[in-house]
Amino acid sequence: MKRRKFLFSGGLATLWLSTSACLNTKMEHGANGKRIKPLLVETKVLVVGGGPAGIGAAIGAAKTGVETLLIENYGYFGGVASWGVGMCMNQMRPNGEPRGYVHELLLEKLQQFGPQAVRLSTHQFYVNVDYLKVAVLDALDEVGCKYLVHTKAVDVLMSGNKIEGVVVTTKSGLAEIKADVIIDCTGDADIAYFAGAPTMKETGNLSPQTCLFNVTNTGKFTNNNMKEVKQKAQSKYPLMPEGWSLRPVSNAKHFYVNHGGTRDLGNFDITDPFQFSKAECISRRQVVQMVEAMREFGGIENEIELVGTSPQIGVRESRRVKGAYVLSQEDATQGKKFDDAIAWRSGFMDIGFVSVTPMKIHQVPYRSIVPEKVDGLLIAGRCISATHEGASAGKSMGNCFATGHAAGVAASICSKENKVPREIDVKKVQTILMKDGVDLTKGGEDQDHKMAM
Repeated sequence: MKRRKFLFSGGLATLWLSTSACLNTKMEHGANGKRIKPLLVETKVLVVGGGPAGIGAAIGAAKTGVETLLIENYGYFGGVASWGVGMCMNQMRPNGEPRGYVHELLLEKLQQFGPQAVRLSTHQFYVNVDYLKVAVLDALDEVGCKYLVHTKAVDVLMSGNKIEGVVVTTKSGLAEIKADVIIDCTGDADIAYFAGAPTMKETGNLSPQTCLFNVTNTGKFTNNNMKEVKQKAQSKYPLMPEGWSLRPVSNAKHFYVNHGGTRDLGNFDITDPFQFSKAECISRRQVVQMVEAMREFGGIENEIELVGTSPQIGVRESRRVKGAYVLSQEDATQGKKFDDAIAWRSGFMDIGFVSVTPMKIHQVPYRSIVPEKVDGLLIAGRCISATHEGASAGKSMGNCFATGHAAGVAASICSKENKVPREIDVKKVQTILMKDGVDLTKGGEDQDHKMAM
């Protein structure tokens, strides 16, 4: 496709929203005075949350020909990959090898914009986030996935033990979206929690949150200065983390900063609105203190500037769904394989600037993406069924894409066969995934230390 034609070919799914989905969302009232929530749209597969897991799920489902809708709270898709202001997308191509259709489709769409949009490393995609936001749209359009942004799920619709839809907030008020199958890709297991599915939380030991930010650096300030800055500035700027580094944004002249965030400032459970608010606000102050410390104590007052911050703190861990199988630290370190494998995870067990532990490539069983008790629901991303340590082994974006891909395929089979997720034949999921280029024989391989970087 020629570049000019490519640049103007997007918006196919958005066009659907302006035609067949323009429903009357005027809020009406019933006889008892309560507001009636209108039906916004019905679909076969609904994916809630447009981060890496949600993108993988949406592409995985739509590619099978099943009507799929992806909804997202923000005005763009990508999750922390997009709003992380340049943080690399880890485990997208472990050891430089393709790992499946959904990963490669996104890379293809990025590379169509040229080297300004993406560069590849050992396993990472280093992306320019604004190109990424458009590349995701192009990938969704490629498979015919419909999508809605500025749409946040706040409740669920249940029929007995089966979830049948979600309640969302829109500019027209509350509305309902109904679906045959719903995939929870919220990262925080919001949909599973609303539906009453059992969840797990390490409330006294959660991974820290981080407000990512960009800086310019026109001087000779290097990462070697950080320890010295910390020592000199700690009394004046007490919110600074233990250490941090400046890493270049893809083919740009500014840097992104990822760091320990709230690690030394308290244990914050972001599913508690008061703790979430406190973590967010203290992180905003922390960023300013870090930048001012570099300017004042790094000898570069006129050579470093704060460019911007992520729209919210990055959350590494919160609620996790309890499935029929709970992935553990032992599974990761031993490189465990399963008969019902639907994905594999690579990298290291990384508890966000707390500890980094070597692990082997290991598989994810289908049982870990199906919640206990609630039907009509699948889980993908960092909130699948896993322990605190097991979750840290799978939160890298490439691993979230992989479980999303599997959940999307499973959801499409459920819709076609009119079954709930726990009833389908997992071999059918595996067959489609393998046709999509997913190597389900992987598991047990040792990994080079570069895979942790």
